[in-house]
Formats: sequence, structure tokens, C-alpha cells
Amino acid sequence: MSEKEKIFDHQHHQGRESLAGENRFGDLGQLILLFVFLGIWVLDSFFLKFSIVQMGSRWLYLRIPLGIGILILSLWLARSGLSIVFGEVREEPHVIRKGVFGIVRHPIYLGAILLYLGLLPFSISLAAAAVWVIIIGFYIFLCRFEEKLLTQKFGDEYLAYLKEVPMLLPRLIK
Repeated sequence: MSEKEKIFDHQHHQGRESLAGENRFGDLGQLILLFVFLGIWVLDSFFLKFSIVQMGSRWLYLRIPLGIGILILSLWLARSGLSIVFGEVREEPHVIRKGVFGIVRHPIYLGAILLYLGLLPFSISLAAAAVWVIIIGFYIFLCRFEEKLLTQKFGDEYLAYLKEVPMLLPRLIK
């Protein structure tokens, strides 16, 4: 393994040969962005109110159920994806296509993106929405990085999967 590969592929999940690894800075980046988003969202929404969109209380009856629905969907995607990847030991490593992995290639990352989106309707902060856009870019970077590793590991099987299943946005029509 080259020095560059060691820097970017540090986690192979010891004893789990079916997993391809992940970006060295992925976990730390996700944690930093979580704290930045939550800090800006809380400060802007409840204290400083420098970029809050005032919509009136009548919209609250639409925003709250929308936010809750998005949060439930995000938790379902993340939990389903994590249970498939880490809850099952595969004797022979292969591309996972079952469950939520048949809908999108990165359901765990989509769940994380939707978690942030689910908080925005509760208090619409433009500053937090701007951070959310940065978070989406970071997750796309992680997706592409992991897809390189998976293509190296699984070759044509993963290339076929790339063509059949979208990265983050499910297809409405197959």
C-alpha cells in the first residue's frame, strides 16, 4: 500500500474483509460538520436570529410534521444501511444490493444528509441551510472516495451496480 493510500484508507474494519475501507478524515469531518451545523442552527434559531426566515405560526403546522417525517426517514435509512453492512457477516465478500442498497448506493450518508434537512423546517435558518449545502458536498466527496475503493475491490460487479442504482437520489421511475 502506498503512502497516499495509507493516509486516505486507514480504516479497513479489522476482521471484516467484506468492507472496502473509508476515507481517513471521513469520521472527523462528519463530526466537525455536525457540531458546526448544530452550533449555527441553535445560535441562529434561538438566540441571535440573524438569518431566520419568519413564516408565521400558521406554517408551523406544516413545517413540524414535515421535519418529523424527514427525520424518521433519515433514521430509517441510516439504521437499515448500518444493520445490513455491520449486522451481517458475509462469508464471501460481494456488492450489497439488498434492502436500502437497492434504492441508493449510500443510504447511510443519505440518512445523515436528511437528518440535517429534517431540522431545518423547525426553525428556518439560512445560515444553517448554507452549512447543509457544504455538508452535502462533503458527503458526495465521501461517496466518490468509497466508490473508488469499492470499484478496486469488486471491479465489474461494482461498475454494474453503479449503473443500476443511483448514488443518493432514488429514481422515481425504473
